[in-house]
Amino acid sequence: MSSDFYKSSILPYAAIVIKICRAYTNTQEDFEDYYQEVCLQIWKSRDSFRQKSEWSTWVYRLSLNVCMTLLKKKKNNYQYFASDALPEELVEDSHAFSDEALNHLYGAIKKLSEVDRGVILLYLEEKSYQEIADIIGTTPNNIGVRIKRIKERLKKRLNGKVN
Repeated sequence: MSSDFYKSSILPYAAIVIKICRAYTNTQEDFEDYYQEVCLQIWKSRDSFRQKSEWSTWVYRLSLNVCMTLLKKKKNNYQYFASDALPEELVEDSHAFSDEALNHLYGAIKKLSEVDRGVILLYLEEKSYQEIADIIGTTPNNIGVRIKRIKERLKKRLNGKVN
């Protein structure tokens, strides 16, 4: 992967990838593995980007798909790759892992289904129902219903601590 591609096409969207990877992993090692795999898949798939959506929308969709695939592989006990450290540019963002309230929220999100995790992450990123529907592959009405139900489940899991 060229350094220029990483700096121009992945690094500006690293926060997206980090949030999605974090929601699908339980350990720092798994997080790093998922992050690397998402970056690799973005690079490998860059030529298949047809510009029918924004680059960020495509990164979201690809990140969700990669994380869900890796999660399924892990559930089936496949070994898929070794971990290296995160790039230095992202180390400063790792302080978010020590925030207790955020960890509590991510813990509740991790108990959701794979698709619902993706939906709520996109909602928390303030994506419109249409954007979420485009990324997930459903209708905006379906997204509205899902978000309402997800919020109710999260409230119960967080003992009413979320508005």
